[in-house]
Amino acid sequence: MRTGQMNLPLHGGKAPYWLFSRMKKLAREILCLMVSEYGPQEVLVRLSDPLWFQALGCVLGFDWHSSGVTTTVCGALKEGARGLEKELGLFIAGGKGAASRKTPSEIETAAELLGLDLSGFVYTSKIVAKVDSTAVQDGYRLYHHCFLFTSDAKKWSVIQQGLNEDDKSARRYHWLSDKAEDLTTEPHAAICCNVKNLTINLVSKESKRAKDTITQLSNQKPQNTLKDLRLLKDCQQKSHRLPERHHIKITDMDFTRLKKIFTHTYDIKPENFEALLSVKGVGPKTIRSLALISELVYGEKYSIKDPARFSFAHGGKDGIPYPVDREGYNQSIDILHRAVKDAKIGLAQKTEAIRRLKNFYG
Repeated sequence: MRTGQMNLPLHGGKAPYWLFSRMKKLAREILCLMVSEYGPQEVLVRLSDPLWFQALGCVLGFDWHSSGVTTTVCGALKEGARGLEKELGLFIAGGKGAASRKTPSEIETAAELLGLDLSGFVYTSKIVAKVDSTAVQDGYRLYHHCFLFTSDAKKWSVIQQGLNEDDKSARRYHWLSDKAEDLTTEPHAAICCNVKNLTINLVSKESKRAKDTITQLSNQKPQNTLKDLRLLKDCQQKSHRLPERHHIKITDMDFTRLKKIFTHTYDIKPENFEALLSVKGVGPKTIRSLALISELVYGEKYSIKDPARFSFAHGGKDGIPYPVDREGYNQSIDILHRAVKDAKIGLAQKTEAIRRLKNFYG
């Protein structure tokens, strides 16, 4: 497992239309070539690797430190695959902002096209987003969610990203079905960010006992849980002995809202932490309050280690270190298109085509 990090400078800007239109075409040819050589499953494996993903962004025309790599590369792949999903055996749903909220409906559309029940993927998409917004509370608000899956409904991958409003840094979360057997225990293929913070990390193995306690608390009568919170509130107001690292202010909690949520979880009685996360209305504040009781009342600590392992920065397509050669870009698209179109072409020639593309950007 890689444990190194990349420290990259920051540049501002965005991809112009003329560039993105070419990125879509090149992404299409790369997808066709990769599926032809390795199959759609390998595409998911490689996209789950943050270093490979960053390199793909470079091949598509972004600088190695460009801002918008995540959203633009995923967008180019999605547009490049459009209309070829069944042929490729690969579907891509979701995207940035409003597009991310369309993920469930796009998965259902694919289900109709394939004649399969993909309700499991709809659930997976939702719970993955819930994990990175609620079970991992690192200060990043999710704004991009891309869900990729194979047409045989056996493999899936997620690339999502969050923004820290305070320091304007971004964090990218990579998921791969092969590495996420338990969606709430060390499920990430990688998490990339150039900033590390104190984090409520309930997907760490170190948080197992705390998760079990939190789940048990959600099954208790609401008045018992609220009683513990009020005791902690009085303690915080009078003695200020609560550890600062919690960055939880009980005085900011809406007890009326929490009572409604605790009543709901008490009625449902979720059997495990994942089931609790999937309950509608259970968000970061609910989990924070239960985590606080778990540690300060029952002595079950949760991990505060930031799970980010890779570091990367976002900059802009601003011509650094050089502007894109539009004519050369078009030639690169044609090179890969011919490599895919010609069924008789050998692997060595296809590899050489990719090398030529690499030399163009190198």
